[in-house]
Amino acid sequence: MSEQQPVAAIFDIGKTNKKFFLIDESYHIVYEVAQQFDEVTDEDGDACENLEALTNWVNDTFEKALQLPAYQVKAINFSTYGASFVYIDKAGKPLTPLYNYLKKYPAQLAEKLYAAHGGVDLFSKDTASPALGSLNSGLQLYRLQQQQPAIFAQTAYALHLPQFISYLLTRKAVSDITSIGCHTALWNFKQHQYHNWVHTSGMLEKLAPVAAADEVQEIEYKGRPIHVGTGLHDSSAALIPYLRNFSDAFILISTGTWCISLNPFNEEPLTADELQADCLCYMSYQNKPVKASRLFAGQEHENITKKLAAHFGVTHDFYKNVAFDYTMGKWAMEEYTNGKRFTTAGLNGFDTYERAYHFFLYDLVQQQKKSTSLILGAKKTTRVFVDGGFSRNPIFMNFLAWAFPAMEVYAASVSQATAIGAALAIHEHWSRKQIAGDMVEMKLFHI
Repeated sequence: MSEQQPVAAIFDIGKTNKKFFLIDESYHIVYEVAQQFDEVTDEDGDACENLEALTNWVNDTFEKALQLPAYQVKAINFSTYGASFVYIDKAGKPLTPLYNYLKKYPAQLAEKLYAAHGGVDLFSKDTASPALGSLNSGLQLYRLQQQQPAIFAQTAYALHLPQFISYLLTRKAVSDITSIGCHTALWNFKQHQYHNWVHTSGMLEKLAPVAAADEVQEIEYKGRPIHVGTGLHDSSAALIPYLRNFSDAFILISTGTWCISLNPFNEEPLTADELQADCLCYMSYQNKPVKASRLFAGQEHENITKKLAAHFGVTHDFYKNVAFDYTMGKWAMEEYTNGKRFTTAGLNGFDTYERAYHFFLYDLVQQQKKSTSLILGAKKTTRVFVDGGFSRNPIFMNFLAWAFPAMEVYAASVSQATAIGAALAIHEHWSRKQIAGDMVEMKLFHI
């Protein structure tokens, strides 16, 4: 029988897609499965995650992976979407549905909390997050206390979803700084500890001890020793391959439905103006603030390309066939400089799809420039990395290089960056190899 290949097992759990990977010591994905679940509803009829189905899938998938003859699972870690608590009793049984972070939050309840702690502006500044309702998961815990006190009393621990998935294997409750620092309204970024309201309101006793992001628990699973990580918030996990490969300051623009600009090297406190502009802070796996800004650019692109397709009588994805045209780009710049902005109401003013699409993207990139510039900070930053869907769009990337002429703008790619990041966080506990310096594929775009 041939020698088994050492691997790390990673669960990467998104709102829609649930993925499982085995990753070898060179950080190649050697096995993967994916699953989706229909949502269920909570007691109010609001859609939420099917926690029971998710739990069963995690257990079954891990069990099957351990039976694969070619691989030896040395460690396992988890990355999931954030802003979601699982409330467990002393036996580890969930007490409530996994409430959706989009669930409408009672305005009076939020105002009561803010009023008791200096008002919403000061509260948001201290916790480095705009007031986002249920997206502030600390407010979900506060809601449980205020509206369901009996269940709150039964709650042994409120675990963010990555830590709950880890708990399924370790049966040890821990908290993780990347989840706590993810717009939860729990953490005081100036004092580097839980906000005062967590101490005074009785929340602290429901929060498990904080473990380091590279910490593992060694368990025996059916006679096999396995190192189990504590789990990570997915946005923080996706940043890890870049932090492990680059030491000089950089900005990462992670593009998808939201385009999130992340600056791990800006340690300046959030200002009131930045909060008003929807900036916030994440926490890196190294326990450092990561200033971030957001733009709904991916969704805007989806909406506009549908309208362009209908107007010009082409397929929805026709934009994928449009090459960057330098002359058309210069025309778009001149039009924009002269005060013109893209609106679908003016589509009759464009003679071709290509011209309309170039102008739309130029307008969109100017919005992206404004969003990214919010988190640049005083520290000199010379490189911008773009990953996700827009990194594969040459028109977007060329316009972004024009928008930041003093910087090197790269289309960057790490296959399954979130899963790779979760494996990198516990690298020393499972891999015998050095981390390769070429993990991130890059393409430079010039002015």
